[in-house]
Amino acid sequence: MKTTTVDVPEHEQVIQFEDAASGLSGFIAIHSTQLGPAAGGVRMRPYGHRTEALNDALRLSRGMTYKNAAANLPLGGGKAVIIGDPSSDKSPALLRAFGRAVESLAGRYWTAEDMGMTPEDMAAIGTETRFVAGLADGEFASGDPSPVTARGIFNAIRTTARHRFGTADLAGKTVSVQGLGHVGYHLCRFLHGAGAKLIVTDIDAEQVARVAAEFSAMPVAPDAIYGAEADIFAPCAIGAILNETSIPLLKVGAVAGGANNQLATDADGQRLHQRGILYAPDFVANGGGIINVATEILRISNREEWVAGKLEALDRTMDRILARAITQSVSPNDVAEAIVHEILQQEAA
Repeated sequence: MKTTTVDVPEHEQVIQFEDAASGLSGFIAIHSTQLGPAAGGVRMRPYGHRTEALNDALRLSRGMTYKNAAANLPLGGGKAVIIGDPSSDKSPALLRAFGRAVESLAGRYWTAEDMGMTPEDMAAIGTETRFVAGLADGEFASGDPSPVTARGIFNAIRTTARHRFGTADLAGKTVSVQGLGHVGYHLCRFLHGAGAKLIVTDIDAEQVARVAAEFSAMPVAPDAIYGAEADIFAPCAIGAILNETSIPLLKVGAVAGGANNQLATDADGQRLHQRGILYAPDFVANGGGIINVATEILRISNREEWVAGKLEALDRTMDRILARAITQSVSPNDVAEAIVHEILQQEAA
């Protein structure tokens, strides 16, 4: 295993790891340990270039600092990325090698499941490190965080709808969902159960067909989702999809979804605001997953009660953010970031 330190301003520690024997290659980015050990999942994607993978790790780790602070968790922000196709390049040897990379940080970073990974993969990683969560078995095992993540997003959608449309009732409302993986699928289940009409898309045509049949959803091509007429747009795939190209295409009153780093730049939060589209900051909306994982890291015994309480508190935070943004006529993202900065400054003091 070869590890190299990457000097990145505003990040506490970034390492590049390589293991020729297993084919492992990627990065672990620790943005902040101010509130506690850095926590954030590992994702595996066939990145086009090493720089793309590094930038993803940096953006995601910063987002985890904000997410954990907004959820009032004693955890900092970190993220790991593995370069490769999870359907063909993943192997037990690669996962064990990644576990050794995590262990080398001696608890400064806790890893968990993210895009391209499963609870079974976490178990393989856990054979080489103590600092892994999202396990399917064990005294404090939290398992797949996707249903809890989806529940938090569903709460955020209802709260956003109340501020934007005057009611949290989603019956008859149309929600366009981008990304039908573990989180997107469970979100569609919640939305369908609440009487919402669904427009869905994903790069996996079979999954689109499954969701369309199960939840009476209207499928559209991936690029068509931005121009779909709906009340709420719920991005649940990759980040940076809200940008100067896509925002003018939107025909919705609000955006509330589960993808990380939905805004390509800070200016895009203002673009949404100028268009009258109410944006639910993603690092608050999708905090359910890390809340679920935190039960394992923090060794919480009354898991279900603790998670439920944290989800309720997170929803109150979203309510406060949107109310302040509307009252002050500013971007909700600016309000959310200001609140997180206040939390970090209070801790530093």
